[in-house]
Amino acid sequence: MRFESILGAAIVSTFVACKDNVAPRVVVNAPSRTFRLGFSANPPKATTESALATIDAWSRRADAAIMHIGVPYKALLTGTSAATYVNTVNLPLANLYRAKGFPLVITVDVTDGLNRSAEAPELRDLGRSITEPAVQQVYRDYVKALVSTIRPDYLGLAAETNLIRLQAPAPVYSALVKMANDAAADVRAIGGTLPKLYVSVQADVAWGPPPAAYRGVETDFADFPFNAVLAISSYPYFSFADPDQIPLDYYTRLAGGRSLPVMVVEGGWTSAAVGSIQSSPATQARYIRRQERLLDSAKAIAMFQLNYTDIDMSSYPPQPPGSVLALFVSIGLVDTNLQPKRALATYDSVFARPLKQ
Repeated sequence: MRFESILGAAIVSTFVACKDNVAPRVVVNAPSRTFRLGFSANPPKATTESALATIDAWSRRADAAIMHIGVPYKALLTGTSAATYVNTVNLPLANLYRAKGFPLVITVDVTDGLNRSAEAPELRDLGRSITEPAVQQVYRDYVKALVSTIRPDYLGLAAETNLIRLQAPAPVYSALVKMANDAAADVRAIGGTLPKLYVSVQADVAWGPPPAAYRGVETDFADFPFNAVLAISSYPYFSFADPDQIPLDYYTRLAGGRSLPVMVVEGGWTSAAVGSIQSSPATQARYIRRQERLLDSAKAIAMFQLNYTDIDMSSYPPQPPGSVLALFVSIGLVDTNLQPKRALATYDSVFARPLKQ
């Protein structure tokens, strides 16, 4: 989900009032970790105040930040330049993260993040499609503006490409392949210090819910040859009842023998029972511990859980029928009032491990 439009330019005048990070309480005799930890600005409530409070809370227990942002198709297709949009909406949040000393990762989400069979909601509302050259061009302009203005450390040109390939119409996936590769060429032409590029893949789709056969992500490596990092999305509570059932090579097997660095760019485990999924705060805490083992096994370089908090659905516009958002509202480490859940203490014990520089 994309929340940066909620923040907008208001951050420019308000972030300076946020508290400084508290120095991490590193446990010196603990084993070091290779992976940075961080979150996004996703707030529990749809207000600037909620977003700023959320960032202030998690920034004390993080050493990196991520922005998972949708392409602002409506603005770009109705006269707003990519440079204007990036400077007005995206740059203030990036500057906030830079002021806190965080390395910055950005994932650009091309399609509907809650329904990979569909195009982005703004495009559907406009009756447009990424199969159109004009729509592909505004995406490319937006990517170039992000790189030229923000210079993130890592940049994802699309999210969950294997899931899109599985669920979306073939022409949509083909368009995605073309526009992402064209954008990668655009970025390389900018020059200077450039971000490492990737598309993210969905680990749970690659493995398939047990006992489905392992699919892998070899097609994604072939279709997006610019990948400089194996970027992973994973919500394994859709496939496993118990976190300890997740294989220790859940991340490393996806690399197919390649020596790419591994980075988890989104994921989590719900603390609540919802639909056919049975979970609890204790199960979520055990997932965090299992996640730690998966990251150690992969010698990962970073792990981002987009949602630090649970989501107050009453604060956001009503979701369309069939929305899967309800399945994600309880994956935060704190509740909608920023009160700790059981998993937060487990997470803090992982964060307390010294970061191997």
